[in-house]
Amino acid sequence: MSGHSKWATIKHKKGALDAKRGKIFTRCIKEIMIAARSGGDPSMNPRLRTAVAAAKAVSMPADNIKRAIMRGTGELEGGQIDEIMFEGYGPGGAAVLVMVATDNRNRTVSDIRHIFSKQGGNLGEQGSVAWMFERKSQIVIDGGKATEDQLMNLVLDAGAEDLRNEGGTWEVISAPESHDAVLEAIQKAGIPTESAEIGMVPKNLMKLEGKNAGAMLRLSEALEENDDVQNVYSNFDIDEKEMEALAS
Repeated sequence: MSGHSKWATIKHKKGALDAKRGKIFTRCIKEIMIAARSGGDPSMNPRLRTAVAAAKAVSMPADNIKRAIMRGTGELEGGQIDEIMFEGYGPGGAAVLVMVATDNRNRTVSDIRHIFSKQGGNLGEQGSVAWMFERKSQIVIDGGKATEDQLMNLVLDAGAEDLRNEGGTWEVISAPESHDAVLEAIQKAGIPTESAEIGMVPKNLMKLEGKNAGAMLRLSEALEENDDVQNVYSNFDIDEKEMEALAS
């Protein structure tokens, strides 16, 4: 699991996600609007299906989901959202991908550039780090909710590529096209998930310690706090005990 995923898991345990429910709703709405451009029927649009499932997972009202789809398809006004992927390096040289959805490209470019600079990172050119990642389905499960024996055959039979023990959580990795089938198999088995998304998984990890580890987490948090940022991915790896100490 990327350092970003570990950090997200810790924040989840600390209850930080619940405190930002309004922001989570905003991110879900933007993703639904963007996905709906390719068609407003979730059964025929895999990205929209995933976006709607994510919105339901955070208890977004059905009316909000419907309106977001209608704005995305153009049935309602207010659907002009641009997707931008920023690439850069964090403290210690870790690669960073930042996915944003914005209604003001110039503002967002300025904001993201400022965050990288202020937190000791560097914004890179297009293509500078994206090659270090690959698009995968990531499903995270609390380690206390299922055993390896329960999960292994279940997810592999459903089409998953790998099951990883990430110190207190399980991470199920699959090809994007297998996401729905793997998630459905887990849900049918009655196993709750902490998160389920199609994201960017690093091919290799970069170990960070000490000052660089703390600075990288501050950059990640600062990016996550920006209203236009949908997701942040990185290839940093920080020792779990050090991660927990920094999160406390």
